[in-house]
Amino acid sequence: MRRVLSNGSFLRFYLLLGIALLVVFVIALAGRSFIEQVRREDYREQLAALPMSLMTRQLAETPVERRDAVLEHFSEQLDLQLTLQPVNEADLGYFERSRLEQGRILVAEDPWLLQQRLPGDTWLLQARLDDWSEHQWHGSIELLGEWLAAAPAQERDDRIAQLRPGSWPLQLLPSLPAGLTAAQQAQLARGNVITRLVSDKLSITLLYQLPDESQWLQAGPISRGDTLPVNLHLPLLMGLMIVLSLIIYLIMRSIEARMARLELAATRIASGRLETRVKVESGDFLGRLGMAFNGMANQVQSLLRGQQEMIRAVSHELRTPVARIRFAVQMVEDMTDQPAIRRQLQGIDADIAELDELVDEILTYARLGGETVNGAELETALVECRAMAERVIDTLSPLHKGLALALAPGPEIELLAEPRYLQRAVQNLVGNACRHAKSQVVIHLWDEPNLVRIDVEDDGPGIPPEARADIFKPFARLDDSRARSSGGYGLGLSIVQKIMAGHGGSVTIDTSPTLGGARFTLLVPRRDPLA
Repeated sequence: MRRVLSNGSFLRFYLLLGIALLVVFVIALAGRSFIEQVRREDYREQLAALPMSLMTRQLAETPVERRDAVLEHFSEQLDLQLTLQPVNEADLGYFERSRLEQGRILVAEDPWLLQQRLPGDTWLLQARLDDWSEHQWHGSIELLGEWLAAAPAQERDDRIAQLRPGSWPLQLLPSLPAGLTAAQQAQLARGNVITRLVSDKLSITLLYQLPDESQWLQAGPISRGDTLPVNLHLPLLMGLMIVLSLIIYLIMRSIEARMARLELAATRIASGRLETRVKVESGDFLGRLGMAFNGMANQVQSLLRGQQEMIRAVSHELRTPVARIRFAVQMVEDMTDQPAIRRQLQGIDADIAELDELVDEILTYARLGGETVNGAELETALVECRAMAERVIDTLSPLHKGLALALAPGPEIELLAEPRYLQRAVQNLVGNACRHAKSQVVIHLWDEPNLVRIDVEDDGPGIPPEARADIFKPFARLDDSRARSSGGYGLGLSIVQKIMAGHGGSVTIDTSPTLGGARFTLLVPRRDPLA
C-alpha cells in the first residue's frame, strides 16, 4: 500500500512539473500570437498612414465648400471610396475615439476601412477599398509629389516632417540613386512611379520625380519585418525568463527546505539524539528518502539500545559471582594462617576489587549511553567549580603521594550542570593524568562569556597527535597491553566524552604549553537557570 502511494505521489510531482512547463509553453504561444497581431496592426497602420495623413492634411487646409471636389480627386487618384462625416456621428467605441484624438488611424480589414480625423477639425475621413494594391501606393506617391511641388522648395522638408510620424520613410533626394536602369530612369522622366525591391532586406522602395525635375521623392524601404521588434521581443523573453525562474525557484525552494530538514535530522542523530526522525510529507523521491532515513535511524537506535541493555545486564550479572568469590576468599583467608596463602588470597582480593571497579565503569558508560544530548535527562544544579576541583584533588592525592596535584589560582566560577557527572569527568581526567605524569598535575579553570573551560595538564610524555582521535574510544589504550602496571581500563576518557555530550559540551586534547605533557580541555556551555 505504501509503495502504491509512493509511486502515485511521485507521478503527481512530475505531473505538476509537466503542467507548469505546459503553462509556460501556452503563455509563450499566446505572447507570440499577441505580438504578431500587434505587428500586423502596426503594418496595416503604416500602409494607411501616408495616404490618409496626406488626404486629411490637405482637406483640413481646404475650405468646406471645396472639399467634395478634393474628395472626388482623391478617390479617382487612389481608387478609394471616400466619405466625410462628423466625428460625433460615427459609430465608434471609447478606445477608438481615444486613438482618433491622438491623431492615430483606425484600420479594419475584410473589407478595408480606414478612418482618421482631420487635424484641428471635427470631421472624420473614411476610406473603403477591397484590398491594397500597387495602384494605391503609386497614387499616394503622386499625390504627395503634387502637394510638395505646390510648395516652395525650402518648405518641402517641413511638409514631409508633418507626414513622417507613423508613415512610410520619406526623403527628398537631390539626385537619382545609384543602380537605376535606363528604363527606370525613362519612367521617372515621364512622371511615373517606379518600384524597387531591395533583395537583402526583402523590402520595397518607391521613387517619383517631382514635376519641377529638381528633386526625387523616395518612399521606403517598406517591409513587414520578419524579425521581432526589439521593444516587443525583449518583453517576451523577459516574461518567459521570469515565469521559468519563478517555477524553478519554487521547485528548488521546496526541495532545498526538505533537504535542509533531512540534513538537520542527520546532524542530530550523529550527535547522539537517536530519537530524531524526519517528517515525511509526501511519497515522492524525497519522501522515500525520508522513509529510508527513518528506517535507518530506527535500526541504529534499536541496535544501540540492545547493546546498552546487554552491557547493563552483563554488568549486573557479574556483580553476583564477584560478590560470591570475594565472600569465599574472605572465608578461606579467615581459615588459614599461612603467610604464602594469605598473600595469594590478598592478590585475588585485589583482582576482585579491580574487576568490581571495571564493572562499575561499564555500568556508568552504559548508563551514560542512554542520556540525551544537551542534558535533557540530566538533573542539573548550580556547581561551584573550584570547590568541585578541590574535592577531586582531595580524593586522588592520597592515591598518588609522589605527585603534586594543584589547582591554579583563579576566580570563583559557578556553572549549571549535573554535579556528580561533571565531577566524575574531572576526576577521570585527573586520574588519567596522574597515571602518566612524572611529578605534577595542574587544574586550570577559565570563566569565558558563554562557557566554562577546565584544563587538566601534566608533565608526562604526552599523547602523539596521530593517537589523539582514538583515545576516546571504549577500551582504547595507547599500547595493546592490559597489564595492571599501566592502570585504567580504557573507559575513563569514553565516559568523559559521554558526560560532555550530555551537557552539550566537548572534550579536546593537545600539548600543555607550560608542563610539556598532555592537556585535556573540557568545554562546558553555560545554560539559562530557568531553562
